[in-house]
Amino acid sequence: MAPSDKTNNSGTGDGEEHQGPVIRDNRRIDPDTGEVRNPQADTAEEAVEAEEVDVSEIPDTPESVVDAVNADERVVELTNDIKRVQAEYANYRKRVERDRVAVREMATAQVVGDLLPILDDVGRAREHDELTGGFKAVGESLEALVTKLGLEKYGEKDDEFDPNLHEALTLVPVPGITAQTVIEVFQPGYRIGERILRPARVVVGDPLEDGDEASAEAAEPAADADGSSEGDESDNDK
Repeated sequence: MAPSDKTNNSGTGDGEEHQGPVIRDNRRIDPDTGEVRNPQADTAEEAVEAEEVDVSEIPDTPESVVDAVNADERVVELTNDIKRVQAEYANYRKRVERDRVAVREMATAQVVGDLLPILDDVGRAREHDELTGGFKAVGESLEALVTKLGLEKYGEKDDEFDPNLHEALTLVPVPGITAQTVIEVFQPGYRIGERILRPARVVVGDPLEDGDEASAEAAEPAADADGSSEGDESDNDK
């Protein structure tokens, strides 16, 4: 009996040391709250709590693990992005400034364009020596103001004809010239910058070709001869 007692005692001792008594409360009614227990829900909550992990406890990746080649490529990519953004911003500023200048020129041209008939009257009065007294002061002040706003007057005799700047009222053959030339200005032109407010209305001299010029020279002596013969006949009649 001694060996069996020893065996039982050792088995009991091992059980009490490693496992101990386990007490499970399987009552469906909670003695503290008096509510019905749901053993499946309790088990699910324990499983969820067991699966939750604190993110703050996850250690960061050591810097030594980062690939140096990938880091250099990322730096190059970010640098190119910054340069691209700077270029786009510079282009945006240029477009805004260009649009601002265009709008200002358009508004100025619209206002100054309504003053062109008055400027024509001032110019005609000056040609006839009628720009005197207070009218002269007002006219000169108006011309100074529109010049300050960027208005430019053009169209002079002997200027080379440009269809983009001049309006040809008539074309006259003229000997001795090599290109179409303004021989008379009926109305001056005005412009602001590259914007033409009104083209200059002019008479254009057209150069004669060699054959036409020779015929014109031959016609002049014939006319002179006719004139002299008529003069002689008139003298004889007398």
